[in-house]
Amino acid sequence: MKKILFGLFSILFAMTIFNCEKDDICEEGTPTTPRLIVEFYDNNNPTVKKNVINLAVVGENMTDSLKFNGVSKIEIPLKNNANNSNFSFVFDSANSNTSLINNDNVEVNYLRNDVFISRACGYKTVFELDNSNGMKFTPDSNNWIKEIAIQNHNILNENEVHVKIFF
Repeated sequence: MKKILFGLFSILFAMTIFNCEKDDICEEGTPTTPRLIVEFYDNNNPTVKKNVINLAVVGENMTDSLKFNGVSKIEIPLKNNANNSNFSFVFDSANSNTSLINNDNVEVNYLRNDVFISRACGYKTVFELDNSNGMKFTPDSNNWIKEIAIQNHNILNENEVHVKIFF
């Protein structure tokens, strides 16, 4: 009887060990939906990076903003449920003299593609900037942004600059 019980417990124990599955946990560092990487350059010397001062980036119909100060590169999330995102780029947004605050509107147009990562992580969205009007803004004499140049139409990761803004 003892041998039978020992045999049954041994079989049950073996079954529990061999039937274990890997936990479905998305590991830290797994690539997720990439943000748009924007780098700023001096319009008068286009090879020289230039830091933005008190830049606020506000998405359309949003009240919160992303704030950047003293940096030449920023990351902006794009909508993954639409084929465009509209932003207000507010230069010197913290200035107490409101007449010096300058607001330029930028429209980002793209195609979306959902890519399966894993069962634990789900999907991420990658973007492709539209060839003809990937980044649109209306230049005028009051703009602080002078030119926008797309460097990489495919937004697959955050390892490279996608767009250069000259001011």
